[in-house]
Amino acid sequence: MFDSDSNQPQNQLTPAPAPRSDFDSINTIAPRPTNIEQTGLSQTLLLELLLKHLMIGGVLTKQQMVTLIGLCGAIIEQLLKYAKKLGWVENRQATSDDQMRFSLSLGGAAMAQQAVARSGYIGLAPVPLNQYFPICREQSSRYHAVTKPQIEQAFESIVLPPELLGKLGPALNSNRPLLIYGPPGTGKSYICRHLNLLFGDSVLIPYAISIGHEIIQVFDPQLHKKIETPPASCSLHLNKGHDPRWIRCNRPLRITGGELTAEMLEVRFDPHSKTYMAPLQLKANNGILLIDDLGRQKVTTKQLFNRWIIPMEERRDFLSLQSGEHFEIPFELILIFSTNLNPRELVDEAFLRRLGYKIHFDALAEPLYRSIWFDTCKQLELSCDEAAYQHLLGQYHQRYDRQFMPCYPRDLLGIMSDQIKFKALDQAVTPALINAAWHIYFVKQ
Repeated sequence: MFDSDSNQPQNQLTPAPAPRSDFDSINTIAPRPTNIEQTGLSQTLLLELLLKHLMIGGVLTKQQMVTLIGLCGAIIEQLLKYAKKLGWVENRQATSDDQMRFSLSLGGAAMAQQAVARSGYIGLAPVPLNQYFPICREQSSRYHAVTKPQIEQAFESIVLPPELLGKLGPALNSNRPLLIYGPPGTGKSYICRHLNLLFGDSVLIPYAISIGHEIIQVFDPQLHKKIETPPASCSLHLNKGHDPRWIRCNRPLRITGGELTAEMLEVRFDPHSKTYMAPLQLKANNGILLIDDLGRQKVTTKQLFNRWIIPMEERRDFLSLQSGEHFEIPFELILIFSTNLNPRELVDEAFLRRLGYKIHFDALAEPLYRSIWFDTCKQLELSCDEAAYQHLLGQYHQRYDRQFMPCYPRDLLGIMSDQIKFKALDQAVTPALINAAWHIYFVKQ
């Protein structure tokens, strides 16, 4: 139902290979590194990360470090051996099941403090940018052609005008930004929130990426819905399986509205924690980025479009670190703009042309409105006879010349359900309840 280091990648525009079927081949897409060289990271970076984890954890087993850093036991052993040689790590008494434990020496604690002063990041080992690029490209949704049966199946439980589905499908296949516009209450945001249903697969999201020695956390538990996988039979010395630095998730859907600022589109550095935060478009890679309520953001529409001219055209974006170092990331996402305003009042024709598909959402025909009304009644366990429904049409929609907006059934019947609960009434829609709900819902002229 409707509701309202040299990590610079080489040859970045090379087309990705044919997509793999979900993650039957997840181990091939991102194989688990078995030595430091395969991680793409410097020994210095990994050693500092190990020291920081030991500083926070106090005393850790090798198994715990494997889990915390996301690298196999052989790499952790190599790092521990080097750290002990330098006098930074000490052995502690083994656990009851004979697992050796480790902690920092005084010298190691001092080195850990210096490492934290440079970078406050403490988490899984990052993925270098030159490893992130090809995997992100390979997972792009643009290699998943949307067909008519697919879109009909994805939205079979939602009442939609058939012609609307006929426009949305080709628009998603165009690989161009999409503008959805129309009056409030026509279901624009609701439909956009369900577009991920079309792909039905999962993607690998890096916990963090590294640019040289700097680390930017990408994984956001509030955005990225992790798909739990069965634990490996032995992770301590396991050299097989997919790279744990990548988190298997549903394709992300990032929605931002009036709170959007220009700063949210850039890498942000927190001087207190000494950490970098990824911009929203980097977090949304391999998914959908919906700019809702276009025209009401804290950044102007012109500024927003100017910022994304190159990403929209070339599917790559340029970011910079606090040091001023610039780097390039893939822009592999479906970018959707939604607005209640007249698009011509927001941007000029040149910008509108770049958007490719412009899809207008409008009021429904009465038969579709009827379907939503009675479907909503069933969901709310309300009974409604034809006389009550005709009362709604005649006394209110026709009398006040109100169009059939898809949001009205949910909102009006929700108010009636509240009234029924409060007054302990029968679960039936009556003219009296319709009268009360209508006058509560709409502001008097």
